[in-house]
Amino acid sequence: MTPGISALQRFFYSHYFFGGLRQAAGVILPALLLGGLLQDYRMGMVAAIGAACVAVVDQPGGPREFRKSTLFGAVLLGTLTVAITGLTSTHTVLFWLTVPALCFMFSMLTVYGRQGGLMAFACLLIMTLTMREPLQSHTLLVHTLFSLAGGLFYFSYSIVVHRLAWFREEQQALSVALFATADYVRVRSRFYDVAIDLDTTYRDLVRTQADMTEKQQAVRNIVLRDQPVKRGRADRRHTALLNIFIDMVALLDSLVATHTDYATLRRSMPDSDMLVFARDALVKLSNNLADLALQVARNQPSGTRHSAKAELRAFEYELEQFRQSGQAEAQPELYALLVQVLRRLRNGAHIIERMVGHTRDTDPQLVDQRLEQALDRFVSRSTLRFGMVTSNLRLDSPHFRYALRVALAALLAMSVSAVLSYGLEQQGLGNTIHLHGYWIVLTIVVIMKPGFALTRQRNGFRLVGTVIGSLLALGLFHLTDNPDIHFAVLVVACVLGYSLIQVNFMGAAVFNTLMVLLVFHFVTPESMLLVGERLIDTFIGCCIALLCSYVLPWWESSFMASLAKALRTANHRYFKAGMRYAGVARQLAACTSQGIEPAQSLRAEYSEADVAWRVARKNVHIAFGNYAAAFYRMISEPPRQQKNVPELNHLLIQNHVLSMQIAAAVPLLAGLQTVPPGIAQSLNAIDLLLDDQEAVAPTSIETEGELAALAYPVRQMVKAAAQIRQEMKALEQPVPARRLGRVKPHAA
Repeated sequence: MTPGISALQRFFYSHYFFGGLRQAAGVILPALLLGGLLQDYRMGMVAAIGAACVAVVDQPGGPREFRKSTLFGAVLLGTLTVAITGLTSTHTVLFWLTVPALCFMFSMLTVYGRQGGLMAFACLLIMTLTMREPLQSHTLLVHTLFSLAGGLFYFSYSIVVHRLAWFREEQQALSVALFATADYVRVRSRFYDVAIDLDTTYRDLVRTQADMTEKQQAVRNIVLRDQPVKRGRADRRHTALLNIFIDMVALLDSLVATHTDYATLRRSMPDSDMLVFARDALVKLSNNLADLALQVARNQPSGTRHSAKAELRAFEYELEQFRQSGQAEAQPELYALLVQVLRRLRNGAHIIERMVGHTRDTDPQLVDQRLEQALDRFVSRSTLRFGMVTSNLRLDSPHFRYALRVALAALLAMSVSAVLSYGLEQQGLGNTIHLHGYWIVLTIVVIMKPGFALTRQRNGFRLVGTVIGSLLALGLFHLTDNPDIHFAVLVVACVLGYSLIQVNFMGAAVFNTLMVLLVFHFVTPESMLLVGERLIDTFIGCCIALLCSYVLPWWESSFMASLAKALRTANHRYFKAGMRYAGVARQLAACTSQGIEPAQSLRAEYSEADVAWRVARKNVHIAFGNYAAAFYRMISEPPRQQKNVPELNHLLIQNHVLSMQIAAAVPLLAGLQTVPPGIAQSLNAIDLLLDDQEAVAPTSIETEGELAALAYPVRQMVKAAAQIRQEMKALEQPVPARRLGRVKPHAA
């Protein structure tokens, strides 16, 4: 955590809290309006549940182009779910067939990714809440219409709020991404601290990079959706945010564009002040980024609070002393590496100063005009086809297995609830203790996820959160009977429950439990056994969810090979795009040096190659984030299910090394007049190795003059490409017993 900026500040100025506030207001308003106008609080709660179903889909950072369609789809599917569930609720056999069937069908929507998963959860949520009591035919239509009204109200409300607060949403999403980038830069600074373990830092770096990539992609989908077309006030504000985003990506490329050999650096100069200066400079740059993120969220101009000029000048002085002592000739590659570190720190400080200036610019211009016509190529696209569901109706599909598990768990929950309720009635406790089958099913729906590790983690969080929320409710009921205080706490719990769902699942479970208990307390204020009953229901639901997670599980190891191939492919395309860009840049530079006006076609080709390389870089970051997240989920699973851990760990490391060295080498290659033969042979070998072909790189390459700075990344790229090919071959072999088990990821 960045000093001076607390977690509470980051949360309350984030789009998570703003989104939670928006969702809570949209859910509570129907109940208040119907209760106040018609004095019908029961139907008000039905409308609120209909609105809550749509609010689930209305998550911060969602694709803007799909907002209206997904929200309206949630309204229609939610209303249809209410009608089907209510229609069958009075027919026992039909009801017992319908609920598992709906669980299966909605769970299959996870094939459409995050938005599909949210839609599935929204429909399952409204299904379980409709299960609360049987609906007679004369009340079913009214119940369904009020649920539809609540959904339509939230749909209209959300569209209006988004239109009025679009700029605020962009600011907060960008702020979250800037905070994540600041955290990443701070972790990078630890590599220069010899007192901190290198392997631990590397593991933290990979996790932080995966989180940063996710948040940068989220803000990319928001900020790049609408490009400025006029010069009005709204477009000027949007351009300023767009400039900050472009420079944020440029900062990442400039500052951490190479995988430095930190082990050699520490071993060669463990007591050097240059390492201390580099660390302190990165810490200050991280602090400046965090301060910028906070000011962007506050809609305030920023200022540089932590200047890194002293550290940069001290580093430059020490580097000059290093050169004058003759070490530059004795260790040319080490000297070139230190020069690169200094250049990256300087460039990073300059970019952050420019980002700060964007917050004060009254008439901003796009910082990179070459991107003006190509920004939409950086936005993620989603494809929705019904065939994606039908093609996954097979046993080897993780989505199909997940849907079967949820359906089985729902059927088991209903059976356990019926059996235990019958037993309590036989013991004469039926009027004292009530089990709620719908709450058990709701617990299962909330907990169960396609991955085993995530299900097990959420199981514990849900159980602990329910216990804490129940204790808070008991304490509140004991302290006061004032309904105004209860309602105020209900509103706060609703806001925090929605806000924390993407940030802290256990915290969300605490406030959601408190919210639901307060809602039911308003309905039945005389029942104090409700808290204990909810605890029992939750415990039963957690046990069933954990038990069913072992039924046809889809272990992460089953998917790691395909993710590894996708990552290698992304790196190969990144490499080829970089080589194309460097080649065109050399042609353009040759024309300029000879005083020849470059042809328009050459300029267009250069612009296209530049954009293609940046898009390929974005795709590498996304592929690496997907792979790293899946790998760390896998090592959280039972040890006997962890296959090829050493190979997958090496692939994680070498793919990271490769992408960083590509980013470092391409600008250097673009600045050459001609590529020397040895380096050209090495680059050709890298291309072949990433294409899974045999290749032999030269044993020595050119290192004279400026080529010394290029020699290190080229050698590292050859080594990484060869090891990636070797480990990918190993994944295709049968898994020996020694490959099973838990292995800690470490740096190369």
